[in-house]
Amino acid sequence: LPMAFRDVNARRHIGLQQLSSLALPGRTLLGPMKSCKFIVDESTNQSTLICSAVRLIESLDLTSAAGQLLNETIQAQNKEFKTGMSTLLFLVGAWSNAVLECLQQNVPVSAIVSVMSEGLRSCCERVQCLQIPIHDVKKELCLSCVRPNAFKSKTYPTEHDDLLNPQIFLYVQKDISVPEEVIPVNSCSCQGDDCNFNKCLLSPLDSSGSIASLVKPVGDKSTSVLSGNSVTASSCNKQKLTHSRYFSTLGKSHFSRQQDNFEGHHSGQSAEPYERYGLGQLAMTLSHGNQTSTKLLQSIAAYQQGRAECRGSSQLNLAEIVTCCLLGLPESYSCVSPGFITLVSPEQAMVIKYFEDKPLRILLMDGDLTEQYRHLGFNRPCNVRTVSEHPSLQEGRAGNLWLSSMLDILIRFEVNLVLVKGSVCENLMEKCIANTILVIGSVARDVLCAFGEITSAQPVTYLTQLNASCVGSGARAELWKACDGRAVELGELVPVRIKARGIPLLTAMLTTTVASKMQLIEDQFWTLVYRLHNALKDEKVFLGGGAVELLCLSHIQMLAEQPLQPANTNTVREFHSQWLAASATEYKSVVLQALASGWNQYLSAVMCNAAKAASELEACTSVDHHLKKAANYGSTSAYILKEFRRGDLLGGASGPFADHREGLKVYDNVTAKIEAWRRALDLVLLVLQSDVEIITGPKRNQLLSSDASSEFMFL
Repeated sequence: LPMAFRDVNARRHIGLQQLSSLALPGRTLLGPMKSCKFIVDESTNQSTLICSAVRLIESLDLTSAAGQLLNETIQAQNKEFKTGMSTLLFLVGAWSNAVLECLQQNVPVSAIVSVMSEGLRSCCERVQCLQIPIHDVKKELCLSCVRPNAFKSKTYPTEHDDLLNPQIFLYVQKDISVPEEVIPVNSCSCQGDDCNFNKCLLSPLDSSGSIASLVKPVGDKSTSVLSGNSVTASSCNKQKLTHSRYFSTLGKSHFSRQQDNFEGHHSGQSAEPYERYGLGQLAMTLSHGNQTSTKLLQSIAAYQQGRAECRGSSQLNLAEIVTCCLLGLPESYSCVSPGFITLVSPEQAMVIKYFEDKPLRILLMDGDLTEQYRHLGFNRPCNVRTVSEHPSLQEGRAGNLWLSSMLDILIRFEVNLVLVKGSVCENLMEKCIANTILVIGSVARDVLCAFGEITSAQPVTYLTQLNASCVGSGARAELWKACDGRAVELGELVPVRIKARGIPLLTAMLTTTVASKMQLIEDQFWTLVYRLHNALKDEKVFLGGGAVELLCLSHIQMLAEQPLQPANTNTVREFHSQWLAASATEYKSVVLQALASGWNQYLSAVMCNAAKAASELEACTSVDHHLKKAANYGSTSAYILKEFRRGDLLGGASGPFADHREGLKVYDNVTAKIEAWRRALDLVLLVLQSDVEIITGPKRNQLLSSDASSEFMFL
């Protein structure tokens, strides 16, 4: 093996080796049971916990051209789909090694490029039989709720069950009277009657991992199911530690403890309840074991689906979802709250206390609130500065004049709340606080649009453009209260909630006590959100659990075993040469086997990460066993479908939802997965062809006879 790599090095295929090395750390990021990694900054000694290919690549020192190309490829996948990056990274490494092995066997580059491209195209066509329409998935998931063997515990009414978690609802907290000694640790924090929540509010998990109690909305005369013993303090102490005190995941008791007094309600449901209540179940099948994010997304989906019923739309509206990362509270406090929640300074929190329960006049700023800000097209050159005779004195006077004029404008129009898309001048912020004006910066455009529609406020670029018609009304601000009903003040930042009657915004409060884990939790949440969004956009999903990759492996091996055929007319026309066409045909089996090795390594890595195999050898043996059984079955796709329905594909279910393998299936995105394959192979072939140096001209013979001839590959 060292001699082989020395030969490859001599041929200047260093780019492929760099891709392989960069992809190697991402091996443990595959599958539902990922192994997190600590990334340590040598300059500051600060560390962060990562569990995605995007964060891994961002943390590496990518100085080589191949590394930059890998980074751009992963960023492109992340920008478009927000999922599939770990698959992309792993296949880049696997196929880079496969191409190096082909080069070691003196396979021409043209044959590698053509056969691998054609093999992947054939795979993409072959796996279409494993695509399931969303409509059928929702129907199957809904029907699985009434099967006797769907759960180990008792069955429940299915009018609007959210699979394995029938109590993901919205509620208004003011209707709950909770004694001080009974604290629902993760019931939602909706305050006030202007949330425009007609059904319920969101409470994903309590600290024991059990499903939170259902609370009826205002005016609901049906039987309440809030059990007095379901949220007692004693039930909050049943969680068991697993693996680590800091990074423990909720145990499998999460779905095993169901409330005995759960009753069905909401009469008059549609004839096809799976169309109405299917997003929660679908989110779970796409979660790949991420429990906390699943509960949050189920709550969001339930609320959005209820609002969208009148429009007949089942799409997930990403513009109405916001996240707020709160460090210092346990993860069991994570919940979904209506309105826009953000973190402000204690001084700003004092202004909010003054304004609590009072309607506010709101102003929206579509830009920075600074003296130097100019909107796009009128920004001054950043490297040019005007020098005057007394710069400090004049700048100070001009700055004070600008601050005074801006403050006068806000006071004249009686503005109480300013939401700014960009940054805010610190001096202006201090003056506004002194005059009880709340200014919040770095607000997303979608949030500004939502408040603009509800409050009739019109965004302005500069305060000098402000007039009476631009100022909205009806907004309210308050301190965000945790599930125990108390306001949270954690050091330098205080969470506050900005709301308005009828505003559709929902904020996912992501909490943890471990600073290095905060980014990981947010990434996991958005990954799941986009998985569900992509599935609804595609209107179809792939069978998960390695089903698609297993079919690809079987299909490629079948093509590789086919007898060699003479180059036909189409092949000659494609390569513009009889010799190139013949070489592609001759080396077809070798190249296809190399391509198949990528799928084999992928399946082996997933099985090892999920503890379904003790070693890579055992995993490969299991995969080969399935391939032989599929061949004996007569149809590989039919065998995979049968094993998938049984929940026994590649060792069955694993992870937090393993207890419900009969009622829960695993699915994957279609377009995101296929694009990850294509991008991975395109990158490998691009680097391969870039590594090949083509030398022409009168010095060719001279180079061939020189001692340095081994450093070049001649075509």
